[in-house]
Amino acid sequence: MMILAVMMVMTISANAMSYNAAKNEALFLSDKMAYELNLTAAQYEAVYEINLDYLLSINGHNDTFGIWWDRRNADLRFVLNAWQYDRYMSRAYFYRPVTWKTGGWSFGIYTHYDRNRYYNAHPTVFVTYKGGNNHRGDRFYADRHVTKPTVHNNHNSTRHTANTGTWHNTNRTTPAHNSTTVRTTTTTHNNATVRTSTTDRSHRNGNASGSGHFGRK
Repeated sequence: MMILAVMMVMTISANAMSYNAAKNEALFLSDKMAYELNLTAAQYEAVYEINLDYLLSINGHNDTFGIWWDRRNADLRFVLNAWQYDRYMSRAYFYRPVTWKTGGWSFGIYTHYDRNRYYNAHPTVFVTYKGGNNHRGDRFYADRHVTKPTVHNNHNSTRHTANTGTWHNTNRTTPAHNSTTVRTTTTTHNNATVRTSTTDRSHRNGNASGSGHFGRK
């Protein structure tokens, strides 16, 4: 019986994800969700917490799409607005981010993004948050104020062709542009005020240094 108990503990430990591994995977996943879903700064913080909670709570194959996956989706529904949540569900690498294969974790996000590319600075909670919000009441994020985008994007478009005027994180800079028009706002370029039109503009590839400049994946 003692040997069996030790074997069970070893199996659970082997299946569980370490805190350092979970927070790094949660950061990479959240960074790409911020990029594709046009998350505000407050949303980015909350999404990182929710992703970390999910990854820390799964211990094996049965947990990947179990109660903690359901809780993640419920929490994200409170944090994201309608078009963001629809887009989230349409991306399998966001909606079902982890699978258990041959005794290890597999992350679908790496089939779409280079492992070393980041589009945003780390969320402030990356260092301080240790997990556990998903063990609180199921309305934790419903009762927490999270600023959401005020611009209602066409959710059928993509950030690569239609992200102008939709990034509302004041802690990040707006991307540099090549062409002559921007969308539904007034901005300043090269000390000259430019009034926007409804025509989209194309982007240069952004850098991945965490400055908030976006590029193609």
